[in-house]
Amino acid sequence: MDYFSIVVIAFGLAMDSVAVCISQSACRSSFVVQRSFKIALVFGLFQGLMPLAGYLAGMGFASWIERFDHWFAFVILGILGVKMLMEQDDSATVSSGGSCECTCDGQQKDSIDWKKVVALSFATSIDAMVTGLIFVPFPGQLFRILLIIAFTTVVLSFTGMYAGTLFGRQLKFNTNIVGGIILIAIGSKILLEHTLM
Repeated sequence: MDYFSIVVIAFGLAMDSVAVCISQSACRSSFVVQRSFKIALVFGLFQGLMPLAGYLAGMGFASWIERFDHWFAFVILGILGVKMLMEQDDSATVSSGGSCECTCDGQQKDSIDWKKVVALSFATSIDAMVTGLIFVPFPGQLFRILLIIAFTTVVLSFTGMYAGTLFGRQLKFNTNIVGGIILIAIGSKILLEHTLM
């Protein structure tokens, strides 16, 4: 799998985490670097490790997956992309003047409710576990793939918390739309590359 595809998949998978961090940071009056980095690190850890679970689950079907890997990638990323486009919940949308329930870390103070952070990190990384199946044909690249996904999620989640704290209440967009389009596009790219070669 080429580097560009890995980065774009990582970006698309990180959108759920980014959405949560933006929307939940909108209720905070100040941005605390150390605190935000710790939260972003947990999101990145889950997003990076969950594909490993999917990869290990798919190892028993490795020979079959390798024969149809391009169709497999197209279907999985397409389904996840459509799913993200159809999700219009409050956790994905930051809207002007909207109410904000601080559930990302639960507190306006600098302490962190780790139970809630872990719960949200797990919930936003379930799609990444399913995506791990498309990496079965690339065992030699697995470590690099997981590292890129984790790093991308940390950076984007941290940036999302910063953006949410600064002007979250003035934003109006749905990050699931961005993530969904990205996943569908990269799935289509993988299919076209294999069928046109």
